[in-house]
Amino acid sequence: MTENPWTTLKSTNIYENPWIKLEQHEVLNPAGNPGIYGKIHFKNRAMAIIPIDPEGNTWLIGQYRYPLGEYSWEIPMGGGPIACELLESAQRELKEETGLIAGKWTQIMKIHTSNSVTDEVGYVYLAEELTQGETEFEETEVLQIKKLPFREVLEMVMAGEITDSLSIAGILKAARILGY
Repeated sequence: MTENPWTTLKSTNIYENPWIKLEQHEVLNPAGNPGIYGKIHFKNRAMAIIPIDPEGNTWLIGQYRYPLGEYSWEIPMGGGPIACELLESAQRELKEETGLIAGKWTQIMKIHTSNSVTDEVGYVYLAEELTQGETEFEETEVLQIKKLPFREVLEMVMAGEITDSLSIAGILKAARILGY
């Protein structure tokens, strides 16, 4: 069945800030019984980029992730306003976090990051034909940048050293596309 089996009776905005909105929905579930459903609405789309140079190297970004309370190694990523073109947001994020500018872009993935509680959608790009420029970190970013062989980054995923879901999915898909 591809039709919506849920009935929304009432929606209430519980909390909102510039990035998210938390909603509570009073519903009838697919069996017709009453219930509630919480939904986190994201005001940006997630943009992730896998830059690849001619030697097969890529870049990882390391940063402390406040909500998790731990340090994380990830592919370059960030949020892109829904009103903004996808590619424009991806280009901005790559430049901001690595200083790289790419001459060739390929969207390789659209992914729902946690479809049980949120409507967030993420996009992953391969970026090639790279030129190095200056980074443009945001005030909330204290980042480390690592340039590594893509094969080593793939090994980090398989060893559980990269735990970010968008990074894992993007790296595994890129590995298949690139023939690793």
